[in-house]
Amino acid sequence: MTSEKHQKKIAVINDLSGYGRCSLTVVIPILSALKIQCCPVPTSILSNHTGFPTYFFDDYTDKMPQYIEQWKKLKLSFDGIYSGFLGSEAQIQIVIDMIKEFRTEETLVIIDPIMGDHGKAYQTYTPEMCNRMKELVGYGNIVTPNLTEACILTGREYPKEGFKRGVLSQMATEIQRLGPESVVITGVKEGSFVTNVVLEKDGEPHFIRTRHVGNERPGTGDVFSSIIAAYAVRGVPLRDGVRKAANFVKECILKSDELNVPVENGVCFEELLSLLIRH
Repeated sequence: MTSEKHQKKIAVINDLSGYGRCSLTVVIPILSALKIQCCPVPTSILSNHTGFPTYFFDDYTDKMPQYIEQWKKLKLSFDGIYSGFLGSEAQIQIVIDMIKEFRTEETLVIIDPIMGDHGKAYQTYTPEMCNRMKELVGYGNIVTPNLTEACILTGREYPKEGFKRGVLSQMATEIQRLGPESVVITGVKEGSFVTNVVLEKDGEPHFIRTRHVGNERPGTGDVFSSIIAAYAVRGVPLRDGVRKAANFVKECILKSDELNVPVENGVCFEELLSLLIRH
């Protein structure tokens, strides 16, 4: 784990959607561009993401423990464990068990507590699942909720007019009290800007802004959190990682609008991967 020639590895727990640019089809190339080996743990297989009118779905919950068991036998180790969308309470418990099994002093755990957006929890997320997600968040070194998920984690109503910065700071502090060292509340709209609230261990909240551009698209959260995860395991300061992630997402949205990519197809980040590779 300490060798200068050691290539960083992140175990990524997420679904695989064949079309639509989200989850593992985003995470794998983003991590690879940033010189991280991505080791997927699929939670489900979909023909395309659920924002399309029809899709095939295969739940992988029952297979996940058998899959992870082989990694235990191989005595694998990881620089990071990164959890994305989870489809059931059982999957949340599987991830908790995996963190306990594979975490070392050098392993960073990044939790993207994907539970909802635009003020509403996803239909698959019951109150019981939301409570279990609070437990999972406690195992993270870094957690990246959006504003909707931050409201769920802190028991607040989603604000129609937005939260003032003092309340955002308080929310980040309350999430930090659940256990994670660092909290990034993502995608908070402030006029013509999008703000990310960053609270690190023993620090004050920082507000990192980028100009709001283009259409909202699926998969941008996966791009954002993947960049944060990659930079974190490479030792880049969190605030720098957040700035790089926010700027890259902005450029991807602009490029996608320029090329008239349908909104449901996500962001055409492939056009801009060279920016990450150069960095």
